[in-house]
Amino acid sequence: MDKVSPDCPYPGCFFCVMKEGNPSKRRASILKFFRELPSQDDDGQVLPISGLWNTAMAHPNDPEFIELGIFECMAALIWKGLKNRRWLSHDQNIYIPYYAAHIIGSYTMNMEEFAESAVHSVVIPPLVELLRGRLTWVEQRVAVRALGHLATYPSTFPNVANHGEILELSIQLAMSSLEIVYSHFYQYVDRRLSYHCDLLTRGMGGVEMESRKAEEWASQLQCWSLQLINCFAFKPEFLPAICKSEFLTKLPGMWGGLVNENSPAGIGLLRTICHHKLGRGPVASCPGLIEALCNIARSSDDWQYMAIDCLLWLLQDPSTCHKVIDKAVPALVDLAEITTLGDHKKLGDSIVNVLQEFMQSQGTGRNSPSSRTKEQIEELLNSKQRLKWEKNMPKEDLHIKQAAALVVKLEGNSLFSAGNISGAASKYSEALALCPVRSKKERVVLYSNRAQCHLLLQQPLAAISDATHALCLHNPLNLHAKSLWRRAQAYDMLGLAKESLLDAILFINECSQSNDPDLSLRQNKVPDYAERLVKKQMRAAWLFREAAIKHGGVHCEGDAGDMYGQETDDSEWETASESDIGNDGRDEMGDEDDDSEWKNEDERKDKYDKPPMKDVKHGYNVQLAEDEP
Repeated sequence: MDKVSPDCPYPGCFFCVMKEGNPSKRRASILKFFRELPSQDDDGQVLPISGLWNTAMAHPNDPEFIELGIFECMAALIWKGLKNRRWLSHDQNIYIPYYAAHIIGSYTMNMEEFAESAVHSVVIPPLVELLRGRLTWVEQRVAVRALGHLATYPSTFPNVANHGEILELSIQLAMSSLEIVYSHFYQYVDRRLSYHCDLLTRGMGGVEMESRKAEEWASQLQCWSLQLINCFAFKPEFLPAICKSEFLTKLPGMWGGLVNENSPAGIGLLRTICHHKLGRGPVASCPGLIEALCNIARSSDDWQYMAIDCLLWLLQDPSTCHKVIDKAVPALVDLAEITTLGDHKKLGDSIVNVLQEFMQSQGTGRNSPSSRTKEQIEELLNSKQRLKWEKNMPKEDLHIKQAAALVVKLEGNSLFSAGNISGAASKYSEALALCPVRSKKERVVLYSNRAQCHLLLQQPLAAISDATHALCLHNPLNLHAKSLWRRAQAYDMLGLAKESLLDAILFINECSQSNDPDLSLRQNKVPDYAERLVKKQMRAAWLFREAAIKHGGVHCEGDAGDMYGQETDDSEWETASESDIGNDGRDEMGDEDDDSEWKNEDERKDKYDKPPMKDVKHGYNVQLAEDEP
């Protein structure tokens, strides 16, 4: 390739070639460049490769470089780095295998014909070597990304599947990726490879930014491994290799973290597995997995619907139904009044239909559900029947039922204010039985108020159930601030850090956008009690926590103070009923909407001045509630 620019000191400079005005000469020069680059040992080779990386990221659908042999060039450069360690350690060549694999992944991200060209250029074998860990975790990350893209397309998946070790390597990487990144990079700042630091921060940050980016890349390494496994899971013949108990039990905990919230991660793979009959058996038999699916189904996670799908498919399968029914029904009953969840319409109706079909088909004997499970399903079906009856009731009768429910609710508020929490909970239950099913706003209030009672009575499971009911009834779905906060507290009581964290973050978001003076944040400041809970749960749900405990970064479950390089705040965090949430520092219970037909001036003026109660076990200071939820 001839020198193009008289001002450039480097013969055959790639950047000069790119400025060539004659299209034919330009293409011929680029073709020559791609053919000759792997055999050259000149300094500065990383510069054109990084330029190609930028181009691939910016224009992944441009066919020019594909037609001119970029895939053959990148595959040859990876092999060179694997086989010639002397060349790899010279100049800045250590960066080249990373960039080469990344370029392959970028160009195969969107276009199946590009993926076919990559396979014909024999890119899979060197990518598999990177996946094995022949270099470092940084190269593993881009290798699994590229292989995941190649496995996505019907025409190229068989080529990936022909390398039988890819699936097993991906499973092992999904399970070990966080520990690998923690022990090989995050844990010891003074041992970090300089080129890793440069790739992570592009030379723009210090140790703190390196650590944050390492967490993000570790999450991507795990999530991209799961994406690759997911491509195999669509084929039933690979399910026996995937559906091992050790792996399945870990999937709910592979959630991407806050740094990678756009990936369905472990629950996405579980959904694919549960879609197949061959996958449902191992899932139903896996200890603890159904409980984890129920927690995700109830949570405010973006992938909530995936867990619901898993539970419904397991219930519809006669071979797995009896194994999961008693665990799945409580969660599904809580969720049965969801109308729309994202793009999923009438999800609550689907839940009701599946449970109704189960009741019609279930038999007797040792495989029959418990009496409590039957009662829960029957109560749900009766509520649906009530809704049908109410459609034919005169409006006057409905108003009478509403008024009766209001009276009972106010009695519950008075009992709550007097410190009779169990009595208040009973009154809210009575009001729910009276309240018309279609009066959703009022039922949100009653469920949320009863959830607060359950918290004070040390009944976190019941509090989660009621708060979930309220969130499903609320419009918009899952965004009733006080129910989010109460459920966050209940999850915390059970040690479910991720679920508590997600609810606490949504609570803060809702407070910041609310017009309710009891909920709006003063001067856009996050309430102290919410900030403390979020910090606590971020430590507990930290992606590297398990690895840190194993490798001595955290010595025990309670010793998480220096995970983020900061001291643990040991002060007790407050409930939403304390401190900043109301003008007088109280969590008020009752109606929240200005247009509610239950609201009146007497209720708004009715204030109680009671001393706070102390939840001794968990250290929560809880003010007696009023009428706002």
